[in-house]
Amino acid sequence: MRHYNQRDWFELNKDPNTSIETIRAHFTGHAYDPHWHDSYLIGITEQGVQQFNCRAKQQTCVPGTSFLLDPEEIHDGNAPSQDGFTYRVLFIKPDFFLQRLKHLFAEVPDCFELNVSKTLSQNRFLTASISSAFAAIHYQEPKIIQEACLDQMMNQLTTQMTWRKRSQQISKSTHIALLAQEILHANLSVNVGLIEIAETLQVDRFYLTRAFKGVFGLAPHAYLIQLRLVKARALLSQGENPADVANKLCFSDQSHLGRWFKRCYKFTPADYKRRTFIL
Repeated sequence: MRHYNQRDWFELNKDPNTSIETIRAHFTGHAYDPHWHDSYLIGITEQGVQQFNCRAKQQTCVPGTSFLLDPEEIHDGNAPSQDGFTYRVLFIKPDFFLQRLKHLFAEVPDCFELNVSKTLSQNRFLTASISSAFAAIHYQEPKIIQEACLDQMMNQLTTQMTWRKRSQQISKSTHIALLAQEILHANLSVNVGLIEIAETLQVDRFYLTRAFKGVFGLAPHAYLIQLRLVKARALLSQGENPADVANKLCFSDQSHLGRWFKRCYKFTPADYKRRTFIL
């Protein structure tokens, strides 16, 4: 457990069997800036009131409520009451998620997108299953218990999800945004500029920014920062040093990486490495 001040704290673990990350934390006031993850976020509020902006509206999560976010879904965090809030959350990679679903349901198609239909749920059975799965993973229960709890949670989650394929009919602006996204993914370690991307796509840079924000909710430069932060987490959990990670991902220096890391995740790159690096 690491304390940021007298009132805020968090616990972070990474399960060696499933690679699922779990966080139990308590925050007062402003918790974290808008950001996203490359994993599904599945959690519950234990105590207090948790507020966050997501899907163009303010979400309010209280005890007994679960919260479910898709990968790359932008969100922030705030405690509106003086006592703050405590929450538990599991970070589950899409590949692992699909694997578990196929284990449970033979009818799961090979090509589909999992999309959370509602950010908040009052379903007490779902909330109980998330709590059990979190405890099994976070506190390192025997593997057979972990598997049973995860299966139970996945079974409950299917009532909150829709399976759908990406539409083949997309607008020009969406097409431009998706092409720009591909360029950003391909240039995590390159100091690429917005003008350069716009010239490659043969569009005006202002049009590119509007199109990109319309599809992804972030400007291209902010999206690229999030991509690099996600990659930084992966590299740090593999044992790489923060300074090397910062250099590899085009942050100006280690402190630059550290500032963004703490703004979005509330802990430092070095602390994240210590808690997630598995030999």
